[in-house]
Amino acid sequence: MLNSLWHTLFAPGFFSSSAVWRALSMSAAVAVVSGMVGVFAVVRGQSFAGHALGDFGTTGASGAFLAGLNAVWGFLGVGLIAGAIMDTLGKRAKERDIATGVVLSLILGIGALFLYFDTTYRNTTGAPMTILFGSVFLVDPSLLPFVLCFDGLAVLLLFIIYRPLLFSSLNVDLARAKGVPARLISILFMSALAMAVEQSAIVVGALLSTALLIGPAAIAIRFTHRPGKAMLVASMIGIFSSWMGILLAYDSYNWPPVNRGWPVSFFIASIILLLYILSHLRLRMGTRRGKKVLQEG
Repeated sequence: MLNSLWHTLFAPGFFSSSAVWRALSMSAAVAVVSGMVGVFAVVRGQSFAGHALGDFGTTGASGAFLAGLNAVWGFLGVGLIAGAIMDTLGKRAKERDIATGVVLSLILGIGALFLYFDTTYRNTTGAPMTILFGSVFLVDPSLLPFVLCFDGLAVLLLFIIYRPLLFSSLNVDLARAKGVPARLISILFMSALAMAVEQSAIVVGALLSTALLIGPAAIAIRFTHRPGKAMLVASMIGIFSSWMGILLAYDSYNWPPVNRGWPVSFFIASIILLLYILSHLRLRMGTRRGKKVLQEG
């Protein structure tokens, strides 16, 4: 029975497929970075900025496809530029959100135009699916060292600015009074955020790139208020969700429609949502239990 369950869960060829091992490695690296950066994105109230960076990356990737370049360069190039610009739009998060929202529709319109040109003039009919929803099984093997390098750079940058970033995230005015270069720290963090979001777009696509960024971080913060521990928990949740999504996507080739497979991004986003709902229910149950203890006491 256990043998039958094993073969049902792990379809033949799963552990021998180089594409699977590459997908597992790449998704784990992306999940770690997204989890670590995501904790600060949630604490700083920059979830919308992370979502916007994914949309900006869509335009960059579709433009890269149109120019005959790899979409990764478009994701990262436009993402890093957009991150720096977004941070200069306003001193307060609310001001940045308003300005970002105003230009976001224009950027999405340009992205849609590029995708139209991709499908009509370059006959790259798979470009919209690849950019918007990701295809981690089809990522060029030569990009793995590239992705790992940028992920390592984002983690290194985060560790370098960790203390002043934490200080300015909790109280920016006090941080400035203590001599912390809050503007510089903010720009550096936006660079790390852009790298995390755009690398995540490779796995789950531009539309769902914030799934790995915000979901695991929001869940982790429900369990602990210690930033370091929250970053670790968020990374582990991201890895679990990514690997389970890859496993289910691989198994789905035997589901209707047979030999077609379901997108990895669907499973990853669904798993993260399920974990978030479970964490919310656990928190509510804990609150009710605490109130009951106080009433009985």
